[in-house]
Amino acid sequence: MSENGFNRRDFLKTLGWGGTAVALSGCGNTSIEDGAEFVTSYSEPADYVIPSIGVYYNSTCAQCDAGCNITGRVREGRVIKLEGNAASAINHGKTCGLGQAGVQAHYNPDRVTQPKLNGQTVTWEQALAAISEKLAGASGAEVAFLTGGVSGHVRALLDNYLAALGSREHFVYEAVSPAVERAVNTKMYGTAMPRYRIDKARAVVSFGADFLGAWVSPVNFSQQYAKFRKGNRPEGRGVLVQIEPKMTLTGANADRWIAIRPGTEGILALGLINALGAAGVAVPGDAAAAAKDYTTERVSAETGVSADQIGRLATLLKERTPSLVLAGSAAEGYANGSQNAEAIALLNRALGNVGATIETSASTPFPQLAPRVGNRAALTALNDGLAAGKYKVVFTCGTNPVYSAPASLKFADNYAKAGFKVALAQYLDETAQAADLVLPLDSAMEAWATSVPEYMGGEGNYTQLSVTQPLMERLYADTRSTGDILLALLKQRSPDEYSGFEDFYAYLRSALLANKTALGGAGEADDDVFWNVTLSQAIIPLQGVVSKSAPQSAAPALSAPAAADASYPLRLIPSVSASIRDGRHANEPWLQESPDPLTTIVWDSWVEIHPKKAAELGIVEGDIVDVTSKSGTIQTQAYIFPGIHPDAVSMPLGYGHTAMGRYAKGTGANVYSILDAVYDKDTGELALNETSVKISKTDKRVIIVKEEGPAGGSQVNRAKIAVKVSADKVDLSKEV
Repeated sequence: MSENGFNRRDFLKTLGWGGTAVALSGCGNTSIEDGAEFVTSYSEPADYVIPSIGVYYNSTCAQCDAGCNITGRVREGRVIKLEGNAASAINHGKTCGLGQAGVQAHYNPDRVTQPKLNGQTVTWEQALAAISEKLAGASGAEVAFLTGGVSGHVRALLDNYLAALGSREHFVYEAVSPAVERAVNTKMYGTAMPRYRIDKARAVVSFGADFLGAWVSPVNFSQQYAKFRKGNRPEGRGVLVQIEPKMTLTGANADRWIAIRPGTEGILALGLINALGAAGVAVPGDAAAAAKDYTTERVSAETGVSADQIGRLATLLKERTPSLVLAGSAAEGYANGSQNAEAIALLNRALGNVGATIETSASTPFPQLAPRVGNRAALTALNDGLAAGKYKVVFTCGTNPVYSAPASLKFADNYAKAGFKVALAQYLDETAQAADLVLPLDSAMEAWATSVPEYMGGEGNYTQLSVTQPLMERLYADTRSTGDILLALLKQRSPDEYSGFEDFYAYLRSALLANKTALGGAGEADDDVFWNVTLSQAIIPLQGVVSKSAPQSAAPALSAPAAADASYPLRLIPSVSASIRDGRHANEPWLQESPDPLTTIVWDSWVEIHPKKAAELGIVEGDIVDVTSKSGTIQTQAYIFPGIHPDAVSMPLGYGHTAMGRYAKGTGANVYSILDAVYDKDTGELALNETSVKISKTDKRVIIVKEEGPAGGSQVNRAKIAVKVSADKVDLSKEV
């Protein structure tokens, strides 16, 4: 026990290692543990900068949840370019367009640069004093934190802060969440996020998993896909079939794209199991029993997929083993989404893919740093508490529910009932705008952090702790990292434990050095050498923990979707673009300017309508139409698109902001605002694809801004570069 009563066990918990099997390094900790050492910030300017010569630093991308490792090029003290870190097992030196735009998120002119209390600029001392005052009148149960996904030492500090408050009210919300996938994977495979080995498969059948676009870890999957397509690999060139009601980027790259009636994906999966059994494949008994009633004739009638296509799919899967069958949001976004995903997982088990192309992944050996992932059920729980007037103080960070919550929740109204609202925000988005106190955040180019990716590439039990480090000094003197803010709040509650850390850098350095041996630094006698090596690589490889529960046998209770309501005859399929995602990047003009890969539309949202349906409704490209559900109406431009089922329409998520800066505000329409309150029966996740709509023309028409040019454009006075065919004559399930 040290003089101030702060013992070694408490010290470990403070630094994020409590409750884990750790091994303290032999030096560098004693004086910090006793609170005697004054730790200074790592912020000295580099004295080796040469004009026009770039310097490179490794860090971690924060643009999405994949957690790719990056290398930043810095010149004259300014970060100017991001590329992938070649040592990464996640992205192997590559990045996507979203990752490249991280530089623009950093330099965005609409960042929040100073704390604001009730709209007035205040100092950090005044802001923290206001929080302390409000917390003094609140019990732990009356204080809530709403965050996006969180991991690493920011999660450890957040947990410590909640414990200091006596609060268990941490809600993790993701507007577009793979919550159904996690739950079904745990049930069917024994692990929430297994490794999907596209590179080992001879055939991939994807039920709406847009793994080349915005699904789970697209840079990792794109690299696997490149190997999958090579004809010189031992397995030969792989074949991809994409089954979905609305074509995705992955569907556009597939050998076969099959339009399926929305919500019937599980029926097709069970039909394929039945067809495989009839073709002589040794199907496990539970799978055969679940699929026995799903004849080809029945499945074809209920899904709209022809008997010929079902037969061809069954033959492909029989002949090309090992295969891989994936379930994405297009299959999971229904009231019976879990049952659809279970049927697809059952197809993988019937094909013997589990253990071959679906591998058990490893989790971090440090549970306090593990990813805490979110869903919409968490938002609903918080919303219920807000509606009941339960919370006196609410913190938000890394999420924007005032924008993305369905209108049926009335979240903005309920959020206003909280006594004091604190938003940790990089931009003044809709949620920050509704807060009483806004605390300005550093960008990922300025912040210190560690993180643990939810989906991990690599082999065996490999996992890693990724390091985020500043690539340059702060652009604005009064922004702070999430870690710095949490540390300052903890100093208010537990000064004895945290007063020895001047800032989050000092805390993080102490935390990693305290567990240097377990982090692979046993051979480094000198702390500075270990620390410099850690920053140089920004990746700490770890031997993960493999824990797998026993898979459950399941017989999904599936039924054909209910007949369409004549008043709302079309199923709305919200799409997630690789750039805008759930809307958090709508204020980055590079991404607004990046053409949608299938429509080439920029700087606006749109609704995709099948040519036959458009002809029925008398709609042509550029017509401004009302899209109306039971929950509301939005207005957008019509785009005639053959890559969608005739009974469905699609709109991209992420547009239609009322705040968040000049590039996001007023651009496009907000699809979240018209989603009906229908939830997955098993997980409670919002069923994104269960909203039905009607389309009606207005008297307005525009020329859609897109790279492919206006509708009906021709190759006048030019050689015929590309053969054209009328959209209503294209069968996208066949090669053109």
